[in-house]
Amino acid sequence: MNLAIVITSGDPESTWNAFRLANMAKEKGDEVKVFLVARSVEYERYSTDKYPSKAEAEKFVNAGGTIMACFTCMKSRHQEGTNLCPISSLKDLYALVKESDKVISF
Repeated sequence: MNLAIVITSGDPESTWNAFRLANMAKEKGDEVKVFLVARSVEYERYSTDKYPSKAEAEKFVNAGGTIMACFTCMKSRHQEGTNLCPISSLKDLYALVKESDKVISF
């Protein structure tokens, strides 16, 4: 299954849970891509010991998962792209939604 997970929340627990789901789906053999939009592009900054979303994202990328992040959302926060938060566009989000069997939003 092709699964798209769209994260809009700036809440550390929600982002952590979204990446946990992405990792579980990868372990089950699904193709998974995560798209970050709005405050979620800052998830690396608000990863905590209690909700280690950055560690979950690293695990996801190391397992072959793809993360994309809204360029406009990052630019408005004066944020550069990283390996765990690479710059992408709404065109890419549209293509992701179109190609996916299921889309989940956090």
